[in-house]
Parts: sequence; C-alpha cells; structure tokens
Amino acid sequence: MNLEPYVAVSGMPGIYKIVNSRSNGLVVEDLDSAKVKFCPTRKHQFTPLGTVAIYTLEDTEPLNEVFKTMLEKLDSIPPVAPNSKNHELFEYFEQILPNWNEDQVYASDIKKIIKWFNFLNTRGLLTTSDEEE
Repeated sequence: MNLEPYVAVSGMPGIYKIVNSRSNGLVVEDLDSAKVKFCPTRKHQFTPLGTVAIYTLEDTEPLNEVFKTMLEKLDSIPPVAPNSKNHELFEYFEQILPNWNEDQVYASDIKKIIKWFNFLNTRGLLTTSDEEE
C-alpha cells in the first residue's frame, strides 16, 4: 500500500494527490474531479500520508500498516463514525492497533485516521500488497 503520492492539505477537505512541487507550494490534484490546483505554503500546511506514523508503546507504526490492518478487518470490525464518542473511538482503535500509546495518540488523531481511511477506501485507492503484485 503506497501512500507516498497522497497529501492532506490544511483548510481543504479530503486527500489530494501530489502532481508537482514548487519552492513556494505544491500542485495537487483533486481525487474526485481530477482538477489541478496550486496550494501555496504561505496559506496551507501539508501532511504527506506516507510520512505519518502512529505512536505505539514500543516505537511507531506507519500509517500504511494501520490502513492495511483496517482493510483486513473491515468486514469483521467496520470503522466507527469519525464523530463517535471518544471511548468508542478508543475501543475501535484498540482492536486495530492493540499496543497504541494512549498518552500520545488523541481522539482527534483517530478521527483523522478514520476519515482518511474512509476517503481513500471509498475511492478504491487502498489495496493490500498481494493485489499490487
């Protein structure tokens, strides 16, 4: 599962694909409409999904591994709604990543992870490594 070309842009909903980079920003493509837009660094902050990791008790777990687990358990343990109560989010995340660090991972982080997963999964952009090969 390759998350390298995808980025979350502050102030803009959803996930975008990186088309090009400039010294003063990124050129991104909307995954739904395929429209290309320039996002300046003066106005936006960028979160490349390929660099995101979740704190665990031992070290960190890359986001693509968390997404892979969520995808594998999708039928038996569907993701909770991102606007669920905190204890429901924590219970769900406990089933996905049992050794997550409760002191460093907040409910807002889990909400973002679930939103990103749902966004990419509904568009068919999440695949396991077996399907990629």
